[in-house]
Amino acid sequence: MKESRTLGTRKTIAIVAHDKKKKDVIEWAMHNKTALARHDLISTGTTGKLLEENLDRPVKKLLSGPLGGDQQIGAMIAEGKIDILIFFWDPMEAQPHDSDVKALLRLGVAWNILLACDRTTADFIFTSPLMNTDYKIDVTDYNSYLNRKVE
Repeated sequence: MKESRTLGTRKTIAIVAHDKKKKDVIEWAMHNKTALARHDLISTGTTGKLLEENLDRPVKKLLSGPLGGDQQIGAMIAEGKIDILIFFWDPMEAQPHDSDVKALLRLGVAWNILLACDRTTADFIFTSPLMNTDYKIDVTDYNSYLNRKVE
């Protein structure tokens, strides 16, 4: 059985970037400054600080990713509090919190939110006419999983 939820015209966007991708995500954010101004932004610690400085607007900052920020965003995704995840992660370098990164990406897919891991995908999302409208997404009903019999 499918459930749904509606993404409003003002979306909640989580922005995360690994250290070697912070410059890229800031450049992307500056390029999309006007579009981002129409939405609520949440970010992990250092990335959030850089976004605030460069966008000259408030960003809700969570913990640094390796200190639990990725998990905080994951929890917000599971609670239906995040509409879009922009996560510029570094595919060429192992991270000490790789399991958190994998879990965050898995949650984005499990809860069917918009998910961009690179600038091209982020650009396509932000230039979509659907960014400026309400949009209904299907969300899998996990009640059968939660109510399964475990022996």
